[in-house]
Amino acid sequence: MNIENAIVVVNKTRLELLIERFNTKEQARFYIEHSGDDFKEYEEEHHSFQEALNVVLRTVRSDLKVKVVERKFLPNFLFSGKDAVVVVGQDGLVANTAKYVDALPIIGVNPDPSRYDGILLPFSVKTFSRGMQDLISARALIREVTLAQAISSDGQRLLAFNDLFIGPASHTSARYKLTVRHESEEQSSSGIIVSTGAGSTGWLSSVMNMTSMVSATFTGSSTSVAMTLPWDTDRLAFVVREPFSSRHSGISLSAGFIDHDERLVIESHMPNNGVVFSDGVEADFIRFNTGVRMEIGIAPQRAHLVLPETRR
Repeated sequence: MNIENAIVVVNKTRLELLIERFNTKEQARFYIEHSGDDFKEYEEEHHSFQEALNVVLRTVRSDLKVKVVERKFLPNFLFSGKDAVVVVGQDGLVANTAKYVDALPIIGVNPDPSRYDGILLPFSVKTFSRGMQDLISARALIREVTLAQAISSDGQRLLAFNDLFIGPASHTSARYKLTVRHESEEQSSSGIIVSTGAGSTGWLSSVMNMTSMVSATFTGSSTSVAMTLPWDTDRLAFVVREPFSSRHSGISLSAGFIDHDERLVIESHMPNNGVVFSDGVEADFIRFNTGVRMEIGIAPQRAHLVLPETRR
């Protein structure tokens, strides 16, 4: 791969978002301090991020052409086969970026290790330069990550790095028909979560935790329910949230796996407010109302995350 460009993906800091909301920094300070919060924390967080971003930009500009792109513009940004993607921000920004860059390599940089866990951000501003040089010289270690995809009967497509949610846009019941491995069931629930291997330690794990604690509290069972899938696994896991058993809705297909050659098919019976969104970004969604059929499975492409030398 001949890399000529570095596309640096960022999100606005909390301070920048506050200034947008209140027009000036001083008005933002007045609001935060009068609500009992510490405005200095917002300033320090912003300063740390800007310092880290400046280091990254200086590093890549010595070798490559650079373009800085805000996350909100990713759906319409045109990437080329000569781009490397550098994400500077929190873990969720890597997950959301991966859906738009096809197989381009992604380098995740943690701008502030004291604030961010950095599971998807293996590079610091100090180690980033070596990672970039390894990528340019084709020596970088690449970790492949399985993506999920949802394709609607009207031709829309949505990718997920961690998970897909299929259900109501509000706190109401979702009505639909679910089919997997030639078994079908009419269901009523608060929605369905479909998780990738990368997402199995996220939203899916919280569902598992809830299952364990509810069982322990009401039945006395101390059995722990947990499941972690490899990030490059050729299967997805699905869980139906709060399935309701009635004359018209069943619960026998409340959880399971979707292997690489299979599809989870869901037909909406919701007249309105049905949605499908991925990775917690509710603004990027597909409408899922009556008459729409959704097929969910493993995406043909994978995300490619660059790892530092210490993880070889």
